[in-house]
Amino acid sequence: MQAKKDSLPSSILASIRNRKKRLDPAYTESRPHSAGTLIASYNVHKCVGTDRRFDPERTSRVIHEIGADVIALQEADTRFGERTGILDLGRLERETGLIPVPVAGMAKAHGWHGNVVLFKKGLVHDVHQVKLPGLEPRGALVAEIELEEGGVLRIIAAHFGLLRHNRAQQARTLVELINDRHEMPTILLGDLNEWRLGDSSSLNTFQSAFGPLPPAVPSFPAGLPLLALDRIIANRKGIISEVAAHDTPLARIASDHLPIKALVDLKPVAG
Repeated sequence: MQAKKDSLPSSILASIRNRKKRLDPAYTESRPHSAGTLIASYNVHKCVGTDRRFDPERTSRVIHEIGADVIALQEADTRFGERTGILDLGRLERETGLIPVPVAGMAKAHGWHGNVVLFKKGLVHDVHQVKLPGLEPRGALVAEIELEEGGVLRIIAAHFGLLRHNRAQQARTLVELINDRHEMPTILLGDLNEWRLGDSSSLNTFQSAFGPLPPAVPSFPAGLPLLALDRIIANRKGIISEVAAHDTPLARIASDHLPIKALVDLKPVAG
């Protein structure tokens, strides 16, 4: 008799099986000790936690806890009107050293369609605000960051829509952008809102520009992550470490998404 196959991907099953360890009060997440640039993506859910409490200070504490060198935030502005920014970016800079990549024409917003890229050290070049197709107002923020440790990295921070056909359109838009500028190491990160895996995933479009996608890491819902809505993928093999969720007691309550993170090392490209 043939054994029944797991109905869930191995990465999701591993997340469930490790839940007991992560719920242990003695368990803490810490920054990896390996060399490299720590990048992260975090949908902050407009600073409303799973307890339905609006608490920007708590969100900032999670960002501080992650300790990223470069972090992409989604839903960091109000949804309508002037899309006013929610976080205290001045305090965040004082406490973490993170400063926002500048965006044009957004007087009160932190970013572009709620997308914010923050970085600690280096120089920023060639910032683009990309409007993504679809029924909802969605966008991507593209920035080239000259890293302090050497090399230039293109960051594409995006937040995809809730409708599958819109996500497919949005993926094609970014693939066209990457194909026009394929010469540079590029990291795509953000809430891509795709829970489907395998052939039915709207993210398969990215394989033409990025190659095989890395294993999906569950990040939603934060209390018991089952869906890999948040992604970090690179267009160069070997420049990012294994992607992991930043799963701490504070992160589990501060937003409905867990942050995800990975280390970037451009030495394989330089070599």
